[in-house]
Parts: sequence; structure tokens; C-alpha cells
Amino acid sequence: MTVRRLLRISRPRFWLYELGTFVVGVVAAYAHGAPASSILSISTAAFFAYFLFPANLYIYGINDIYDYETDRLNPKKTAYEALVMPDEHATLWRAILITTIPFAAFLMGAPISAWIAFSVFLFFACFYSAPPIRAKIRPGLDSLFSAGHYVATGVFGYLLVGATSLSYLPVAAAMFWAIAMHAYSAVPDIQADSEGGLATIATSLGKQGTILVCLVLYTLASVMALPYLGVSVLLLGAVYTALMVLSLFARSEKTLFSIYKVFPTVNALAGMAIFFLTLYH
Repeated sequence: MTVRRLLRISRPRFWLYELGTFVVGVVAAYAHGAPASSILSISTAAFFAYFLFPANLYIYGINDIYDYETDRLNPKKTAYEALVMPDEHATLWRAILITTIPFAAFLMGAPISAWIAFSVFLFFACFYSAPPIRAKIRPGLDSLFSAGHYVATGVFGYLLVGATSLSYLPVAAAMFWAIAMHAYSAVPDIQADSEGGLATIATSLGKQGTILVCLVLYTLASVMALPYLGVSVLLLGAVYTALMVLSLFARSEKTLFSIYKVFPTVNALAGMAIFFLTLYH
């Protein structure tokens, strides 16, 4: 399996999701008094690299291994993503292990809370797709596990650099935002998942129901983050509200998918905004 193939499986357009939450966690720790020396440490730099590519290969590689039967029915996988064939699975597993296990060395000396947060990331990211849990076929649990590994990444970045006090309200806001992100991303897959017998939050609630839930969650997330990020976060909430409304009234699947393709860009820009709001608020 070539490096180019592995890169495609890792979904480069989504790399900023994991990396962004890690960086925001680190910046939040700095804003709350973590020393600059810990921010600029070798371990922080190592995990910056990890959450750029290896973490995404871990997430999406495991996903593609266990999703082959439904992925082969989904035109998005062949035209927009990467369909991983069964004869590639063993090689992909080796690549996932080789690019993840060595990073444990950079946890030496880290607080036990950071070890726990990193383990939570690995657990949620793996068992979102893998049996025996395979959360992605359990409506509600699918969004919870997907959100869990993103939020665990941010919490890990926060704890890795020495922060100790953790406020639960921003963590809850991040969970709501990440749950909405996952649920909305499942909407374009409703037909393929239904045909493949895969139950998700989107197949259970339907297009309109899922988008309405996302609308509520994005609104709650922005309001809950207000004390920590300031009034500007409400503008971000308005952007996501507008995106959900446009999706709700999309007249065709083609139009909905066109809106969905803008989603990663919106998330990347929102992540940049949250970075600066966290740093300077």
C-alpha cells in the first residue's frame, strides 16, 4: 500500500478536525497559565504531528476496514473518498499500528490524566467502527462516540501541557458541537446506509429530523461557550444555523451534497476563529 493511498484513506480534508481540537486544547491551557516551555516541548510537537496524519489514518482506516460492505454501495466512497478492498485490510492494519504505537514514548512523564485522555481518544475512535461495540450502527451512540474522540483530543492537548483544572461547561459545548458535526455528516449517507442495513442517527431520524437536531445542538453549543469565548461565538453559531437551514430546505440530494462539501471548509474556518477566541478572550 503506497503512502499516497494511505494519505487518501486518512481524508486530508478532515485533518484539521483532530489537529484543530488538539491545538485549541493546548492554547486553552496556555491561556489558563500553562508555561510556555510545556507548550513548546518535544511531546507537544510530536502529538501535533500525530493528530495531523496518524490519528486520522487510525480513525478512518479502522472505519474503512469494517465498513466495506456498506461502502461498496456508496458512490461517495469511490468518487469522493476511498473504497478500501478486503485484500488491503491486513496492510492497512499494520500501517495504523506502525503510525500510532511509537507515539506512546512521547507520553513518558506526562500526567496520568493525559494518558487517560489519550486512551479515551483511542477507545472512542476505534470502537466507533470496530466490534464488539461498533457504535456507528447504534443510533445515538454513533454520534456520541464520534464526538467523544474529538473532544478527548482537545482535553488531551489541554492536559498534556500541564493544565489541571478542567471546566465541564466548555467540554459539554464541544460535545454538542461534535455530535452535530457527526450527525450532519451522516445525512448524505442515508440512502447507502439504509440499503446496506446500517442503522445510524440519520437513518433513524431521517434527513429533516437529523438536521433539526443539529440546528438545536449548534445553538446550544454556541450559547454554552459564550462565557469562555465571548459574544463572537454567537456569530459562529449563526453560520452553522444558516448552513442547517439551507440543508433543511435543499430540494434535491445533489443540492444537499453540494452544501455538505462546503462543511469541512466552514469547520476549518470556525476552528481558526475558536483558536483566536480561546487565545485572546
